[in-house]
Amino acid sequence: MSNKQSPPLTVHLLAGGIAGFAEACTCHPLDTIKVRMQLSHKRSSLGLARKMPKNLPKPISENFIQVGRKIVQKEGGLALYKGLGAVIMGIVPKMAIRFSSFEYYKTFFVDSSGKNNMKGIFLAGLGAGVTEALVVVTPTDVIKIRLQAQRHSMSDPLDIPKYRNAAHAAYTIVREEGVGALYKGVSLTALRQATNQASNFTTYHLIKNYMLKLQKLEELPSYQHMIIGGISGAMGPLSNAPIDTIKTRIQKSPSVPGVDGFKRIVQVSKDIARNEGYAAFYKGITPRVLRVAPGQSVTFMVYEKVKGWIEIIGNKNNKTQTVN
Repeated sequence: MSNKQSPPLTVHLLAGGIAGFAEACTCHPLDTIKVRMQLSHKRSSLGLARKMPKNLPKPISENFIQVGRKIVQKEGGLALYKGLGAVIMGIVPKMAIRFSSFEYYKTFFVDSSGKNNMKGIFLAGLGAGVTEALVVVTPTDVIKIRLQAQRHSMSDPLDIPKYRNAAHAAYTIVREEGVGALYKGVSLTALRQATNQASNFTTYHLIKNYMLKLQKLEELPSYQHMIIGGISGAMGPLSNAPIDTIKTRIQKSPSVPGVDGFKRIVQVSKDIARNEGYAAFYKGITPRVLRVAPGQSVTFMVYEKVKGWIEIIGNKNNKTQTVN
């Protein structure tokens, strides 16, 4: 796979940040539904809850449309955007870091002729996923999930939640549980993001290169970036749904003294399997795919378009300076 003259990392930072903002505003309601589904029917927490009476009716499983409708009916339409502030606060730097770190890591895997192969793309995607998880994703995920898990009405001013907004949630979590609470589930988040971005970038570049070669083009039109981004975006959720569900349960719950991260992962996993069955590890997979796939469609389309605009402006400025 040959490379064109690579633009500076600042271009990837800016284009990635703008793409992330567009993606967050477009797809957040599906993420809220996904989180509610992953947190539903939780019969025990870290094995500390009492056994449920046998005469209680079996919980009814709801699909993502029913969950979304219930949220709107009970809490108002704006409730679908709970945690959006935390997402926007995190997604702009997250996408900026994702694309810039991916481009940076790619430079370590070029051959003597300056070309990248798919192995290098895959490894660069792994590195980008881990980087964004450590720098941005984990703390913003904790804040977002705490906000999304609150079942207060957005239309009733007297229904006051524990966490009022992203900043208040961050302050309250740090005050009550310590700074470390913002990094609960960091290992799972890093694993999820690494597998997400490795499969995402590899699939995207594989299809993109094929389409460029097939059509004999230097650059694909925006609608093709959107389609390819949707296909590549679906790969991550399909491959790591159990990781995401366990991570969500851990990040939602308060810290348990004396229980380290690995023990929490094992206990939560056993708890889900024992009380809800193995299918529960895939709760929220439909809204997650429906949220991530179009989200990546928007992200890659906006990223490629903005990057192209910045490069055009930069080339025009360089030509003007050369003439002068």
